[in-house]
Amino acid sequence: MKSDALHASVVERFTKIATSPGAEQKFPVGPKSAKRLGYDAAEIDALPPSVTESFCGVGNPFSLGEPRPGQTVLDLGCGAGFDTIHAARRVGSAGRCIGIDMTAAMIEKARKNAALAGVGNVEFRQAEIERLPVDDGSIDLVISNGVFNLSTDKPRVLSEVFRVLRPGGRLQMADILLEPQVTPEEAAQKGAWSD
Repeated sequence: MKSDALHASVVERFTKIATSPGAEQKFPVGPKSAKRLGYDAAEIDALPPSVTESFCGVGNPFSLGEPRPGQTVLDLGCGAGFDTIHAARRVGSAGRCIGIDMTAAMIEKARKNAALAGVGNVEFRQAEIERLPVDDGSIDLVISNGVFNLSTDKPRVLSEVFRVLRPGGRLQMADILLEPQVTPEEAAQKGAWSD
């Protein structure tokens, strides 16, 4: 699949997850999935349903460490804002969080969700993770949950992450990988990149 077609396919799929999360059939979406991935069940249940219904992460990047008060956190592929809101609560009023997503419907939903959740130290920007609209050396922690695999230019994404991280900053990500038994021919087909 060519890069432009892949991009359009991913945008279409995640627009549907933003607007009709219950219609997703290919992978787990919503609060039950988040709980299975190790997020605190009581914290999830306390969030407005709009915040959790479009969650489509593949792991829990916070299992690698919680954001600290006062930090600046960047969420790559923030979707409807689930992880961004989690981080914003952890960094407190002295910190801030920036969510990046290429899907307009997800950005719109994330902004509404932040307001519903009562977090004001967040900002959502529509952009691609290969071209981050973020200043050099301005981020303490970059998180990503099931998004890196959707990029056709992973070296560019990593280059951008390292550009925006402060010295000593961290990258915490959860993602999917090809299993060893996948043949090179199967990998080259890339037929279901967002599945």
